[in-house]
Amino acid sequence: MVKLHQLAKLIRSKNAKPFLLTIDIIFDDAETYGKVKRTGVINRELFSRMYNTPPENVLYVEYDEGLAIKATIPRPVVQGDIEDSDIYGCQQIGDLPDLDVPI
Repeated sequence: MVKLHQLAKLIRSKNAKPFLLTIDIIFDDAETYGKVKRTGVINRELFSRMYNTPPENVLYVEYDEGLAIKATIPRPVVQGDIEDSDIYGCQQIGDLPDLDVPI
């Protein structure tokens, strides 16, 4: 097993409008991207579990041309709300970098 952060060039979260959050996983090369993609370990259900949202609320995209995997989910709190602890959405990757990838 290899940790995702050892394979990906960039793992980030960011706002996608005030009601959505996007998580991007970007790779340096097509070979690594392909290996990770083929494991199936990163999928809609993973983001559903990690971010406690129903699978139908996860927009999941494997962007082959960009060597990237992207998921967009509803923000748990609207951006700028008094209870929002991360107004830019940039601290929401959680345990994703430590995800075990069976390669």
